Amino acid sequence: MRRLLRIVRAVVLLILAVGAALLAVVLVNTFRQGSRQLEVAALPKASVDQAAAAQRLAEAVRFRTVSSPDDPELNAEAFAALRAHIEASFPAFHTAAAQEVVAGHSLLYTWRGSDTSAKPIALLAHQDVVPIAPGTEPDWAVPPFAGVIKEGFVWGRGAWDDKGNLYAMLEAAEALIKAGFKPRRTIYFAFGHDEEVGGVRGAKAMSAILAARNVRLDFVIDEGLLISEGGIKGLDKPAALVGVAEKGYASLVLTAKATPGHSSMPPRDTAIGMMSAALAKLEANRLPMRIDGTVGEMFAALAPEMSGINRAVLSNLWLTKPLLFSEFAKSGPAEAMVRTTTALTIFNAGDKDNVLPGNASATVNFRLLPGDTEAGIIDHIRQTVANDRISISALRGNREPPLVTSTASPAYQLVNRTIREIFNDAVVAPGLMIAGTDSSHYAGIADSIFRFSPLRATTEDLKRFHGTNERLSVEGYGDMIRFYRRLLETAAGPA
Repeated sequence: MRRLLRIVRAVVLLILAVGAALLAVVLVNTFRQGSRQLEVAALPKASVDQAAAAQRLAEAVRFRTVSSPDDPELNAEAFAALRAHIEASFPAFHTAAAQEVVAGHSLLYTWRGSDTSAKPIALLAHQDVVPIAPGTEPDWAVPPFAGVIKEGFVWGRGAWDDKGNLYAMLEAAEALIKAGFKPRRTIYFAFGHDEEVGGVRGAKAMSAILAARNVRLDFVIDEGLLISEGGIKGLDKPAALVGVAEKGYASLVLTAKATPGHSSMPPRDTAIGMMSAALAKLEANRLPMRIDGTVGEMFAALAPEMSGINRAVLSNLWLTKPLLFSEFAKSGPAEAMVRTTTALTIFNAGDKDNVLPGNASATVNFRLLPGDTEAGIIDHIRQTVANDRISISALRGNREPPLVTSTASPAYQLVNRTIREIFNDAVVAPGLMIAGTDSSHYAGIADSIFRFSPLRATTEDLKRFHGTNERLSVEGYGDMIRFYRRLLETAAGPA
């Protein structure tokens, strides 16, 4: 009995020792890392006529520039009217920069710099907007294309995505030109007209034009991640997430073939049955979550700014990953950061209730984490479905994840510093853009790509993105203009 007690006591002491050592490691990891934020003084707010700028943006919202994947000339009159409004609203810019109209409606501007040896930069935005979901028009506080300024906001489709960025860039350039600013290096402004349907006609064509001219860009900045207010647990400060990486895009069509026939004599394997089983397997066997690369860097930058348990969790991923994955699985947006997602989007089969169809097809959309490939996804489907009677084909427009921009690059440090100057209360961290942007078409000609919209947003604001009651704060719009003005000054001003 005494021997048993001694053994029990030794085991308990061992457990306590291991627990104490584990706790010590966790505490050391939690507090050894100091803040990664740049020490930058806030700039005094530059003077911006916010009311006049907001009015110009509101007018731009009134042009129904809804793009189409199939009809290049859908709403051509609206795109032409928007271009005329841009030209009339920013006369100094159009005197200083050369305009090219690409693919009918995209706008490529070249503002020449004095130093031809300096790598140019490009500011990207898009003119087109998504349509209004049928039947939701009565849910809008104001008509979606009325372009109304109300309660301190510019309301309407496109105010946020993405005419706000586009007009803020032009407001900034116009103000600089009127103040006598002359860029040291060339600045391109590329405003696509079909980003919402893939950017193949607009952004891809403009990138090809620059490539044909042997243009190599130092960096491009496009719409993207925001300044999140209250959206990250354990972080009391706003988080300005700069998209240095973007997910890839792969839509794959699965087709199951079977013998068509009368429904009174169904075989054991039908096209619909095989396809249904295949899709159920894909949903049940999704690709694994992982925290690496950009997301790992993001957590490392945010952790020292947090308090309590949240700081400990993000500082000890070697221990806490299972806990995080369990939490991420409860939230679509959070899970999308750490997984190549599987989304069943289209199903087609049959046309008569008493006839067995000869085939059934389904489209599955995957958003690929950096490091994954379309070929790897196709292998995953084959192994998961395990049915040779189901074929796989890729839709046009698929793209691999672009290269990740280094946070050690001078361009990232410049963007980081500019954010801290304009939004001094914000914590800056790299982030992963889970949706697609026009910037992906510039991956072959740009050293660095940033996906960042200089706009404060709450979780409630995010519901308006591509949704009902889209709006942009007039005060926030003023800060967007200030951001782009400062970025142009520091990126292209005197050396």
